[in-house]
Amino acid sequence: MDGRHDMTDLSAQSLPPRRVTDSVRITLEMIKIEHTLFALPFALLGAVAAARGLPSLWTVFWIAVAMVGARSAAMAFNRLVDRDVDAENPRTAMRALPAGLVGVGFVRAFTIGSALLFLVAAAMLNGLALALSPIALASVLGYSYTKRFTSFSHLWLGWALSIAPTGAWVAVRGDIRLEPVLLSAAVLLWTAGFDVLYACQDADFDRSAGLHSIPSRIGVARALWVSRGLHALMFVALVAFVAMTPSGVLGIVGVCATLGLLVYQHSIVRADDLSRLNAAFFTTNAFVSVILFATVGGGILWFRYA
Repeated sequence: MDGRHDMTDLSAQSLPPRRVTDSVRITLEMIKIEHTLFALPFALLGAVAAARGLPSLWTVFWIAVAMVGARSAAMAFNRLVDRDVDAENPRTAMRALPAGLVGVGFVRAFTIGSALLFLVAAAMLNGLALALSPIALASVLGYSYTKRFTSFSHLWLGWALSIAPTGAWVAVRGDIRLEPVLLSAAVLLWTAGFDVLYACQDADFDRSAGLHSIPSRIGVARALWVSRGLHALMFVALVAFVAMTPSGVLGIVGVCATLGLLVYQHSIVRADDLSRLNAAFFTTNAFVSVILFATVGGGILWFRYA
């Protein structure tokens, strides 16, 4: 967009949609609802590991509903909290809220509705899931404020996503054991690692805006090594988790494939060239969760039913 952009066009873009269906569509696009794929396979893997086979359809349904509700609430709330910052960042200025494509009131209502959906889903699973649901909700919503006061916001985001597999285990078994905690640790480290990577593109802006991140604090080159270190620890946690599951050769294949994807991810991003960051972040990370569910989960099902 250049400085001669027609002001009439800008005004038209800033008008909120007139129909509720438009607001819903734009909000779903804004929170990238399709990226629920990042975390949902880990939740399903936690459920399969807990059941040592197929959980009931009832349980799987409410786990999926809980995941969609929690992530939708978290993403919508993040966009609300960050709307002024997004308006100042050239990379995010055209997001729906700063661009005026959807109203603040509607996104607030969407956030509340999504949070209530999560709480209802937790109640439909079991008592422990319901009792722990406020902690989970506070965790996923609290992330939105962390860049205001700590460079370790990446670890908070990892914690927020890591709740999914242990939460699914709780939904199936009603208890917490080491096995799902190891899977959650792998998710935490994986998420923190790719969030550090993603934050590299905003290092200069974050520094100038007084926001905290590892790249803005120590520089992009060093941040890339932090990301690599987190992913190395993720691999260790994943190996420990798979060692506790009866997933056999398929589980080993999944771990090796994950290692390959992580190595590839870091090989295409350099401190002096972040042009392939989106490929590393979106495509590769989506594959990691799906591959692990298909291989480790598939190995558990094979062991149970073959």
